[in-house]
Amino acid sequence: MYNSIVVLGPTACGKTALAVQLAYALGGEIISADSRQVYKGLDIGSGKDLNEFDLPISDGKIFHVPYHLIDVVSLPTEYSVYDFQQDAYRAFSKITEKKALPVIVGGTGMYLDSLVRGYDLVKVPVNHALRQELSGATMEELINRLVQEKGQLHNSTDLTERHRLIRAIEIAIYSKVKPVEKAQMPSRPEIKPLILGTTFPRDILRSNIKLRLRSRLKEGMIEEVKKIHDSGIEWQQLERLGLEYRFVSEYLQGKILSQDKLFSGLNVAIGQFAKRQETWFRGMERKGIKINWLEPGSVDQRFKEAMNIIGTSF
Repeated sequence: MYNSIVVLGPTACGKTALAVQLAYALGGEIISADSRQVYKGLDIGSGKDLNEFDLPISDGKIFHVPYHLIDVVSLPTEYSVYDFQQDAYRAFSKITEKKALPVIVGGTGMYLDSLVRGYDLVKVPVNHALRQELSGATMEELINRLVQEKGQLHNSTDLTERHRLIRAIEIAIYSKVKPVEKAQMPSRPEIKPLILGTTFPRDILRSNIKLRLRSRLKEGMIEEVKKIHDSGIEWQQLERLGLEYRFVSEYLQGKILSQDKLFSGLNVAIGQFAKRQETWFRGMERKGIKINWLEPGSVDQRFKEAMNIIGTSF
């Protein structure tokens, strides 16, 4: 019935540690579905702890669980859902050719949805003339333009940030000129995942987010962002790479006046982001996707429950 496993959940709930244990137990390999960990150099702010893929086993030995789609592209390259889907298809096929089990893990809802529901995507080039035309438009004008080009809006996340709005308009216009046809779509592997969801009650999740944010700041997240900017990456692109990179970029530009304000504002924003992630996953369920939610607990507890579900499903 199934040929893969998906582990999903909001930020700061231990998804990767759980997925790595499952991959080790089941002879699997990880496919990361994280929109920032694909980038080389985005390490601390993206939570790219590669040590999680090294599991201690007997006699002091370490077993390395293979992973895919981490550190696959360099800035300033823009990595899209289309790019992820194509790379994930290739990784999935390579893993199954080795008779191993693909274990897909992440919290980027659109990445996960593009595999689970098989989005029909095509490569949409940048329309520089359109971007110049829209450069002076207000957010309200951009939303109206998107409605005009697209008609009905299904994805409200496109309305929250300026660059998302402009890209959505770009895609809508391109799709009208060159509509997606079945003949255009690349061959894709058949993905039949057993989906495991994991999260915590809101107060515990917020506590985890706060502790992790303090840790990342101590590890040098501010210095990481400064180093990336000093390498030639513009602030505008850094601000598009997720909350941590946006807030730290604003702090380094003097838009946020102290580290205390940086911490408090970013902590609240990440908590709100976790809530939006859970909303996305509930939306997947409303569209008919079955998610087996695990009881909150330690990674070991959730691993045992997951293995019981897997044992009665495969």
